[in-house]
Amino acid sequence: MGDVYKVVVNHEEQYSIWPVDRADVPGWSDAGVRGTREECLAHIERVWTDIRPLSLRRRIGRERADR
Repeated sequence: MGDVYKVVVNHEEQYSIWPVDRADVPGWSDAGVRGTREECLAHIERVWTDIRPLSLRRRIGRERADR
């Protein structure tokens, strides 16, 4: 098996992959998914369907609700 990666996510619900042995840094947390680079990227493609940051999605939602 090749290199093992993990999926991480930040407070804006943006995703990335890191080598599994890399420690999480402030602002990023382990999403609980591990695998090859391709497996991790496939997971991100399935779950990250709106690449806008969470804060932007919330702001747009509030603006629409105010109309």
